[in-house]
Amino acid sequence: MSYVMGIDIGTYESKGVLVDREGKMVAYQSLPHTLEIPQHGWAEHDAEETWWHAVKTLSKALIAEGEKTAGFRASHIEAIGISTIGPAVVPIDQDGNALRKAILYGIDTRASAEIDELNQKIGPANILRKGGHYLSSQSAGAKILWIRNQEPGVYEKTATFLSGNGYLVYKLTGERVIDAYTACAFSPLFDLQKQDWNEEHCAYVAEREKLPRIVWSHEIVGCVTPEAAEATGLPAGAKVIAGTADAMSESISIGAVNQGDMMIMYGSSTFFIQVIDAPTQTAKFWPSVHAVPQLHTLTGGTSTAGSITRWFVDQWLQPGETRDEAYTRLTHLAEQSNPGANGLLMLPYFSGERTPIHHLQARGTWFGLTLKHTTGDLYRAILEGIGYSIRHNIEEMRLAGYPPRKLVAIGGGTKNRLWLQAVSSICRVEQYIPKVTYGAAYGDAFLAALGLGWYDKLEEIDSWVDYTEIIEPQTEDAEIYETYYQLYREIYEQTKNSMDVLSSISRN
Repeated sequence: MSYVMGIDIGTYESKGVLVDREGKMVAYQSLPHTLEIPQHGWAEHDAEETWWHAVKTLSKALIAEGEKTAGFRASHIEAIGISTIGPAVVPIDQDGNALRKAILYGIDTRASAEIDELNQKIGPANILRKGGHYLSSQSAGAKILWIRNQEPGVYEKTATFLSGNGYLVYKLTGERVIDAYTACAFSPLFDLQKQDWNEEHCAYVAEREKLPRIVWSHEIVGCVTPEAAEATGLPAGAKVIAGTADAMSESISIGAVNQGDMMIMYGSSTFFIQVIDAPTQTAKFWPSVHAVPQLHTLTGGTSTAGSITRWFVDQWLQPGETRDEAYTRLTHLAEQSNPGANGLLMLPYFSGERTPIHHLQARGTWFGLTLKHTTGDLYRAILEGIGYSIRHNIEEMRLAGYPPRKLVAIGGGTKNRLWLQAVSSICRVEQYIPKVTYGAAYGDAFLAALGLGWYDKLEEIDSWVDYTEIIEPQTEDAEIYETYYQLYREIYEQTKNSMDVLSSISRN
């Protein structure tokens, strides 16, 4: 008997799965945690207390659940794959101690001054030519420079800057690596054509020796050490792959691995990964390699999505009501509203915006409020506003010459049928919904199986995946949304300068 384990560290929750050779899940566990916002524009996790704690807790829980399966023993686990929110930056010293809390992905916008500094010194055109895209709040290299500028003591003590999955691989094996897909997001440090660190650009950010070794996501990079085995319950000597960012593992977990396939991940933010056949350059998105050689991706993402719905639910939470109950109640109210939320529009820029506008100072707003509007209208406008932001991304991908062939939806937001239907109608696209969604941890398990040689190519994930339904656009609603979408675009263009002014005079 042989098994692989996959663990994914998300923004608000971590999940783990134990899977056999045929892709059958024999154990599943989850663990909630918190996102730390120490000040406006910052987003952090404690790498030790949040990430490593989750790996230790989930691995032990998965093994305990797996032991209920006839014949299973922990020693039957041959490999583990880990994904995390990304790109995240965590500096560690020579002994492997995290020197500060991890700085998270594009929802953390603290490095705007460093982005300006790098653009001045290197030049946006050169950054685009080498890395495939311009700098944005998603660029981890700018956040490394922020540490160098703002926390020089931390920088001097840093032996290696790791990503989230890289940190956990280090904790398991002692190896300091980063997968190529995540390394692409360490702009402007990565050379997309050479698929290696850019020595010239490193001089403006961090010494080359402070960066980890680049490997492919499915590569076995080490084995579980005796110390890690004692902490996690995993067998010492079990193989550990490099892993990757959660969005990539999510896309693999649902079979979005063929040319033209596009994943829409409905999480705390939305994230898009489209499989393309060659490297490209674009100012709108983040071109990248894939988890394995030969494939490439065009990726993008908004700064906020589920984080707005969660914020809204928390504001409207009734005494004694759970958050899940509140979601259900508010969704029911939103269903009583009409497409277009009875003349109400919402710009979902609650933490700046990433693709395709790359506007760190963008701000959210409801537009068109009257005394007639209800709580249901407000909530429906949120769901539709996120849908308009998704359409904006899809339109720009088409203009760049990469129209999506097949869209597969995944993430917590897929539980909300009203939201999915609104997005399909707004974007005039079909969305494939997997029959069972185990999430990024399931993709991690497949990558581990690929690393072990159980499978020969990524496309064989198809044997693990099935789709339960297709959400189709509703023609009448699509016509209504067309006018609202054009207004959505106009409102942003007419208010973006005011957003900059407001951002400069307020930290709220």
